[in-house]
Amino acid sequence: MFEITLQTYLIVLPLIFFAGFVDSIAGGGGLISVPTYLVVGLPPHFALGNNKFSSTFGTFISTSRYFKHKLIDLKIALISAVFALIGSHLGTKTVLLINPHFLNYFLLILIPIVTIVYFFNRKLGLRNYSHQIGFTKKIVLAVSAGLIIGFYDGFFGPGTGSFLILFFTALIHYDFMTANANTKVVNLASNLAALTTFIMHGKVNFAIGIPAAFFGIAGNYVGSKLVIKNGSKLIKPVFLIVLILLFGKIAFNLFVRK
Repeated sequence: MFEITLQTYLIVLPLIFFAGFVDSIAGGGGLISVPTYLVVGLPPHFALGNNKFSSTFGTFISTSRYFKHKLIDLKIALISAVFALIGSHLGTKTVLLINPHFLNYFLLILIPIVTIVYFFNRKLGLRNYSHQIGFTKKIVLAVSAGLIIGFYDGFFGPGTGSFLILFFTALIHYDFMTANANTKVVNLASNLAALTTFIMHGKVNFAIGIPAAFFGIAGNYVGSKLVIKNGSKLIKPVFLIVLILLFGKIAFNLFVRK
């Protein structure tokens, strides 16, 4: 049985704050929060449920702040969110039929390539050129982003928010700030859907989940405030760090953890 002690709170709460902070800036907060819940002894399904609990409230705060400051391209974000839910459902269905392990090897090659491209292309994501793309093309790309990244989320999962930012900056030509703000809308929709399922199946430990949610909210608030103040220049380095963390997690899963 999972036992909550003072040490549990001292480990979990600061790290969930940090996870929310990172997630609000560049996505990838789950790379920090899920291992945190596992380290303190939460069973895997509870770790995932509690992660969705804290991240949903945190994402709501960052989304509302980005919306308040008019950083969200709302039509595109909502279309992506709807199709991300469809894609996630399809991905979840598919993973029951196919072992997703092979995707680790694919990402082990893809992530370094993406990191190098973003590192050396210093202008990418720093300015918003999306106005140069026709509305119909934007809609098609938004639908594609939702389906593809949503499918990935349901099928595999790690780094979904970061891959959405990648899609929005590289193909729709948003700056990092707009891409990140749009990503939060998609994340919020998928988080709410997943959280509902976890709560219905009793997979959230509220004794640790509620205080963690407050710390996640605080982390998202601070992170989104820094983004609004400093713009895309803050997001890019954090985004690259998240990609490195994702690469490390996948390499660990492949070569260390059996």
